[in-house]
Amino acid sequence: MAEKIKVLLSEEEVDAKIKEIGEQISKDYAGKQVHLVCVLKGGSFFMCELAKRISVPVSLDFMSVSSYGSETKSSGVVRIVKDLDEPLKGKNVIVIEDIVDSGRTLSYLLEMLKDRGPESLRLCTLLDKPDRRVVDVNVDYTGFQIPDEFVVGYGLDYDQRYRNLPYIGIVEFE
Repeated sequence: MAEKIKVLLSEEEVDAKIKEIGEQISKDYAGKQVHLVCVLKGGSFFMCELAKRISVPVSLDFMSVSSYGSETKSSGVVRIVKDLDEPLKGKNVIVIEDIVDSGRTLSYLLEMLKDRGPESLRLCTLLDKPDRRVVDVNVDYTGFQIPDEFVVGYGLDYDQRYRNLPYIGIVEFE
C-alpha cells in the first residue's frame, strides 16, 4: 500500500510555534534552570529545536518507554527501555513529547517521575490530539491541537519513515 503525505502544519508554522513556546518557558522559569526530559524517539526533533529557543540555562536527558497491551483494554503495561542518566531531585523538569493522544503512557510516566522528587514537573508537547484522550493528562505547553489523523514529520514516523520531514503531514493511504 502506497501513501501520500499532505501538509498539515508547514515548517514555518512549526518553527514559529516552537519559538513561542521557548519564549513562554523562558519567561516562566526566569532566573532558574530547566531540565528537559525527552521521550524518545519522536520527541528528539522537537526538544532540540525547543532547547535552542529557551534563554534560561537548560540541561537535557532522554528516556525511552514502550507500551504493551491491546487497544481494547483501558490500561497497558509501560516498560522503561532507557531510563534517565541523572536524578531529578530538586530540578525543574519539563517532559518533552512529540504528541499526546490517549494519555495512558504519559500518565504513568509523569507519576513515576513525580516520585523522583523534582522541584517542579511539567509537560510540553508539540502536538495534542484531545479527541483520542482516554486518561486525563495535564499538558502545560502545547504547540498545536490537531484532529484525529495519522501524522508524520518532525520526529513522528510511519514505520520508521518520515521522521525527518521539516513539517507535520497527514498520511493518506492510497
